[in-house]
Amino acid sequence: MLRPHPFRSLKRLLPRGLFGRSLIIIVAPMVLLQGIVTYIFFERHYDVMLGRMGRGAAADVVFLTNLEERYSPRAEREGLLAMAARSLGFEISVLPGQRLERPYLHVSANLKDALTATFERQLGQRRPFTSRYVGSSVEVTVQVREGLLRMKIPRQRLVASNVDVFILWMVGSAIVLLGVAIVFLRNQVRPIERLARAAESFGKGRAVPDFKPYGASEVRRAAQAFITMRERIERYVTQRTEMLAGISHDLKTPLTRLKLELAMMGSGTEVRALQDDIAEMEHMLNEYLDFARGEGGEESQESDLAEIISDAAAAATKARRAEAGRVSLAAQPGIRLSVRRHALKRCATNLIDNALKYGNRVGVSLSRSDQLVEIAVDDDGPGIPEQRREEAFRPFHRLDEGRNLQAGGSGLGLAIARDIARAHGGDLILSRSELGGLQALVRLPV
Repeated sequence: MLRPHPFRSLKRLLPRGLFGRSLIIIVAPMVLLQGIVTYIFFERHYDVMLGRMGRGAAADVVFLTNLEERYSPRAEREGLLAMAARSLGFEISVLPGQRLERPYLHVSANLKDALTATFERQLGQRRPFTSRYVGSSVEVTVQVREGLLRMKIPRQRLVASNVDVFILWMVGSAIVLLGVAIVFLRNQVRPIERLARAAESFGKGRAVPDFKPYGASEVRRAAQAFITMRERIERYVTQRTEMLAGISHDLKTPLTRLKLELAMMGSGTEVRALQDDIAEMEHMLNEYLDFARGEGGEESQESDLAEIISDAAAAATKARRAEAGRVSLAAQPGIRLSVRRHALKRCATNLIDNALKYGNRVGVSLSRSDQLVEIAVDDDGPGIPEQRREEAFRPFHRLDEGRNLQAGGSGLGLAIARDIARAHGGDLILSRSELGGLQALVRLPV
């Protein structure tokens, strides 16, 4: 049993685009570095600084406690406490005859620890005391010999005031760096995205005349290689189309002369047989040329697919001299796509003609999802076994089971249809039909 990869679930959360991944490469180290710096600051510097501030305030509290207990309640002690309050910035008050009640509450852990340790070190004993926040001060109340000694210590003596500034600088610098990274990354990724769109459009058979290389040197080389490849493919298709056009003209000329001579010979059983043979030869020749040419000379244009499918159904029905009711059409209206109109019509005509050849009922449907347009042709014929469906696409190949040689044809109908579908960036898939026969499904990307 294979054990799941520990990082496979993490990969699913990562962005799929180059821009998102590049941004993570820049942002992740920056966030990690800032996290380490923040941890070191709060774990080391900040805690040490708070400890020092707490010990300083604790020393002042213990000094005032010692002062209150050393001197009797006379004017001299009052003067010393007043002078200490002015020097230290504390508000000091004495509450004679009162005692602290448990539990002893503390709002500042560093002050509590520092006061406890300082009392034991300087006075040799623990002292009950409490602390609480009062406005912008920390009020500390200590149990002394004659009552309570209450002191209000400014909060800035116990808490570092530059923590928010530090956090603000960290967050602000991260936002600035992130903004700069997004701007520069967007400019670097845009040429790659444009190259991908151009290659995708060219794969779908659509023209990309305005594509020009720009960006980093590596992207420029890739774009120039794409342009060179596109020019070679277009030149190859053009040369092949021109060559086949010449062959078509040379072969059709003697066929035309034979047809003319047979027409002048009158009518008869042998003449009609020869005419049928010539018509079959001309039909097969057209199929061979169409397969080899691949409709390469036609430009893509935005077309109404429902209209194309309807014309294909009418053409196939007329060619087979079939009854109109044998073909049912269910086309979703308003589906428009940039396609090679005549090529796609030929693809649909071949599939419908193929269905009419082997079935009694044919259903044609057109639908669209978010990313695909689907053209389905179903029939109730004998169908094709699953293990032989890929074999049906082989050029000049006809299956023996259910589709015999007596049915005619050159064995190029499905090959031409799939070639046209793939030239549009899609594909042709064969499966079992709900009518009991074969379903030919053409999928075209939007």
